Amino acid sequence: MPRFVLIVEDSETCSETLEIAFEPIPDLVCRTARSEREALRYLADAKGASAVITDQDLGKGQASSGMTLIRKIRQQAKFEKLPVFLITGDSDPDVERKAYDAGATAFFRKPYSPAAVRRTLEGLLCH
Repeated sequence: MPRFVLIVEDSETCSETLEIAFEPIPDLVCRTARSEREALRYLADAKGASAVITDQDLGKGQASSGMTLIRKIRQQAKFEKLPVFLITGDSDPDVERKAYDAGATAFFRKPYSPAAVRRTLEGLLCH
């Protein structure tokens, strides 16, 4: 049965880069959400996401951020152990601590290595 990872990213180029990086992972299907609302709706309708990878900045006009999304995911008991990664271009030196405080499982600062994200995901999916 295929597993799926939800990529929450408003940039099509960035989401496609991650999808390409994840291609070598067997039986993994990528889904993309462009906003927090879309991501939460998808998670509510899905049967068992394997991971969520979200950008911190979800685009102009968005009322929320990746950090807000992580907090909302963590408020739901069924997602307590769900791996959630935050990717950000934020230069704030405290953003990594804030991400982990919000409930992130992994943190990547832009520019990031898609291969490093894949290795981290593979490590978490195998356990």
